[in-house]
Amino acid sequence: QVQLVESGGGLVQAGGSLRLSCAASGRTFSSYSMGWFRQAPGKEREFVAAIRWGGIRTYYPDSVKGRFTISRDNAKTTVYLQMDSLKPEDTAVYYCAADSDIIPGRLPNEYNYWGQGTQVTVSS
Repeated sequence: QVQLVESGGGLVQAGGSLRLSCAASGRTFSSYSMGWFRQAPGKEREFVAAIRWGGIRTYYPDSVKGRFTISRDNAKTTVYLQMDSLKPEDTAVYYCAADSDIIPGRLPNEYNYWGQGTQVTVSS
């Protein structure tokens, strides 16, 4: 069982930066791949980033590649999402999730556990 709690969301102007954190409970955190997703009003949940348990391999969709960076600290059981050069279209609720597979998925139904989400709003 893994419990996830996101933090770090807020309001930022376009071009600004935010760093999201996801604190995980459970001593098996290091065995999970971790992902970030986002969901805007009226839209489906969208893959944003993922990282393997070792913290080396990372995955991004083209929409955020070069602007977002996912990282993890297994000793602190925390995963981060550094978001730079933010755009109004990045506005959404951001969720972190845990995937028991070695290679993290890009679809929400591939993840086993979810946090409650944190709101990110980017003003133009």
